[in-house]
Amino acid sequence: MSKPFISLFNQLAVTVAATLLGVAALNVQAADIPQPPALAVKSYQLYDFNSERVIAEQDGNSRVEPASLTKIMTAYLTFKALKNGHLTLTQTLPVSVKAWKVEGSKMFIEPNKPVTVDELLHGTIIQSGNDSSIALAEGIAGSEEGFAELMNKEAARLGMTGSHFVNSTGLPDPQHYTTAHDLALLAAALIRDFPDQYKRLYSVKEYTYNKISQPNRNRLLWLDPYVDGMKTGHTKSAGYCLVTSAQRGDTRLVSVVLGAPSDSARATESQKLLNYGFQFYESKLVYKRGAEVSSLKVWKGTDKTVTATVAKNVSITLPKGEYARVKAKIVSQQPLIAPVTAGQQIGKIEFTLDDKLIAEHTLVAAKNVEVAGIFGRMLDSIKLWFE
Repeated sequence: MSKPFISLFNQLAVTVAATLLGVAALNVQAADIPQPPALAVKSYQLYDFNSERVIAEQDGNSRVEPASLTKIMTAYLTFKALKNGHLTLTQTLPVSVKAWKVEGSKMFIEPNKPVTVDELLHGTIIQSGNDSSIALAEGIAGSEEGFAELMNKEAARLGMTGSHFVNSTGLPDPQHYTTAHDLALLAAALIRDFPDQYKRLYSVKEYTYNKISQPNRNRLLWLDPYVDGMKTGHTKSAGYCLVTSAQRGDTRLVSVVLGAPSDSARATESQKLLNYGFQFYESKLVYKRGAEVSSLKVWKGTDKTVTATVAKNVSITLPKGEYARVKAKIVSQQPLIAPVTAGQQIGKIEFTLDDKLIAEHTLVAAKNVEVAGIFGRMLDSIKLWFE
């Protein structure tokens, strides 16, 4: 059983709730919208945070070195350890000789000098310290090697299928790699799962530790008032890299730029990408988590219908001015036979524009529906013969 197509704006009584089935590049290009800018980088991706859609990309799934963008995952796992109670911000961690002597950027921690988890987070996120990253990794997993195993498990959970980590810092290694798309997924996950930590740390422009002040290398924090994070990276082999997030109104975008030729170029190219997204696209919240979508028929149950709802907010990203032409189609899984469990998938909603599918979300049951008595089941069995 399916309902006819309905205009999103004319069908206010229908509320959608759902879970996005996969993340794919946006396949809608309005006639008056230019192609994405050509960027002087190895690869890039522009990702809408709310709808989880790719707006534009160049070699978004090509394998690249992440350099210090790796530290987004290091921070993510640290935030997770804090949330789970395995660490506290005021807890001090030891500084190993390995952490002290590591090459590359540092926050200049020292052995035998207490350093807190909060200080190490500042050093990792703002100063891009390799030493602080290793200290966090060893504090969480006992060793950097053990931490890398956690990184790979988390990457798999987040759907980062093109990534593999061997260290917490991003120092070059043939087996340490990622993609622009995976980094967009990771950045969005950190903002979504730890919004308070993101807001507290990623827009800080300078940090002082051990009487040494270092600026945040993300130039866009100074140049664009809408940018509120995220992380820079650079090695000779990886080039200059930048993951950025910015919010204008209700729309939040994540840009990933990899392999730029210079520090200034990664900022300039990232700005081009963000400006393109905000100028020509917009994200709309269509249905809130838990909102009623429709009542779907249930057979052989104590209730004749069940409310179809959603597991999370549903947003759609489209070229500006296209929303009035979007249509939605609700498809029920029929026959839907009791018992039905709350949260069980019972259908889906499809959004189309010009007969092209632009998004698809699952519908779930809002409550349990128990099995009816024997006579109710027999009556519905007879009715099903004529359906």
